[in-house]
Amino acid sequence: MANYIVKSNLRPFIFLTHSLKIMRKIVYSLALVSIAFSSLFSQEEDEKKGHFSGNFQIDAQTYMEDTITGADKAPEIMLMNSYANLRYTYGKLTAGLRFESYLNTLQGISNAYDGTGIPYKFFNYKSDELEFTVGNFYEQFGSGMSLRAYEDKTLGIDNAFEGVLVRHNPHKGIYLKGLVGKQRLFFDLGPGIVRGADAEIQLNEAFKLDSVETQITLGGSFVSRYQADRNPILKLPENVAIMATRLSVQRGGFSIVSEYGYKINDPSADNLNNYQPGQAIMSDISFTKGTFGMVVGGKWLNNMSFRSSRSAQNNDLMLNYLPAISKNHIYSLPAMYPYATQLNGEAGIKAEIFYRLKPKTLLGGKYGTLITLNYSRVQTIDTTNLPMLDSIRPHWNRYETSFLSIGDERLYEDISIDIQKKLSKRVKSFFSLQYSAYNRQYIEGKDGMIEAFIFVGDMTFSLKPKHALRAELQFLSTKQDYGDWVTAALEYTVSPHWFVALVDQYNFGNSDSDKQLHYYMVRTGYTKGANRIQIGYGRQRQGVICIGGVCRMVPASTGFNISISSTF
Repeated sequence: MANYIVKSNLRPFIFLTHSLKIMRKIVYSLALVSIAFSSLFSQEEDEKKGHFSGNFQIDAQTYMEDTITGADKAPEIMLMNSYANLRYTYGKLTAGLRFESYLNTLQGISNAYDGTGIPYKFFNYKSDELEFTVGNFYEQFGSGMSLRAYEDKTLGIDNAFEGVLVRHNPHKGIYLKGLVGKQRLFFDLGPGIVRGADAEIQLNEAFKLDSVETQITLGGSFVSRYQADRNPILKLPENVAIMATRLSVQRGGFSIVSEYGYKINDPSADNLNNYQPGQAIMSDISFTKGTFGMVVGGKWLNNMSFRSSRSAQNNDLMLNYLPAISKNHIYSLPAMYPYATQLNGEAGIKAEIFYRLKPKTLLGGKYGTLITLNYSRVQTIDTTNLPMLDSIRPHWNRYETSFLSIGDERLYEDISIDIQKKLSKRVKSFFSLQYSAYNRQYIEGKDGMIEAFIFVGDMTFSLKPKHALRAELQFLSTKQDYGDWVTAALEYTVSPHWFVALVDQYNFGNSDSDKQLHYYMVRTGYTKGANRIQIGYGRQRQGVICIGGVCRMVPASTGFNISISSTF
């Protein structure tokens, strides 16, 4: 075959063509599996009917050099993340796989994903009392304090297990789980072997207390990780375990949920080889009655990073999950300084109160008004540093602390009031005022404390049946970092198919006039049934995005982007 050279701007399309060819082979293979299933169980055709299901998504973006924002050009011109989940179910049996293609990985996601493959495949059997999975799977014990394997494409997280998972329901109200496996690390597996067990008992179901109004659930879990010690200097524990117990009580509109975990010493890259044990407790109390509701909660943790490899960092090979206690903001400027859980130590509180003013009252107006007040604050824990020579034997502890101690340094604080109100049959509104304080010096190691005041206004106008216009205005004022920002957005929707949006984020308060930049974006999309396509063009500022206290850095970028998804 003659040699030839492909122009660089055609490479993304060749990559996509190659990916589609591989996907066709996968579909063909699963089709053969379905025929085999049908043959094996044809005698039960009336009771069992096999079917395929799945979904597909592709996210691609071009990267152009932008000297104004500092955005870099990608050598490949276009980068792409894509995947397809394919699943075949026949009665109690399910088999599936996921094909993934990163050619190459979008900026901000680890380029260790570069390439294509089938990193997720499984076989599952499920009856009334017993379920087992061999291959890849996700699982969570309780709130995730001891174990949570999950996937979040936005953050570039996929810590699925490869091994065996068994669930058993031996008696009504009693639920048991057990697993053994290794965690996914990009297209490979991490070095640690993980073993875990979880038990939960719903007392009212188990003891047939149907007439008792108070509902009580007890649970407990045990998870251990084995990793060989090959350190030439330190003697590292090869088996590290975490134990957790949880309680849930509910009666009418009142509920309390609490979980406590203890981890034996686990010197790792996260804690600079500290041999101190870890502890954590998280509790939420909620109450609702009529139009009033409230939630108060607290969290305390020390040295609770738990991974299937002691040398892993960032978001790699996380075994447990400790969500941030602060509010998750959905608007861009309130989320500009998001808080990430400090796994080596933090103490936090939160409170949220909401009240719905009734319609046709003086304050509620014609349609009623929902008011929500939210507060959260996170501090360091109180620690006493130990002299190096005094802490080497018998274990190397860098500091001492007491359970539930609170330090003097503020890590994060925010207070906000949100008002949702329908102004007329055709107009809905949302307004928010917020104060936030973000200790960047402690969290990121630079720039000290950032304090900001933020306003959000969002109004939706129903122009005619299926046509709506949404207008959004955000304002952030701060004397630190890059100064003041404003964001304006317009979105026009023709339900259920079309939308078009214009967004401009302007850093007008930057002390450097050359960096008073506009970060603009235009997007349009079309949806039909389970199929969706979105195309956009614009600038993305550099920053941090967080979901549930887990974060990643997003670099500055300029270019076109396209997203296509389908479910079948």
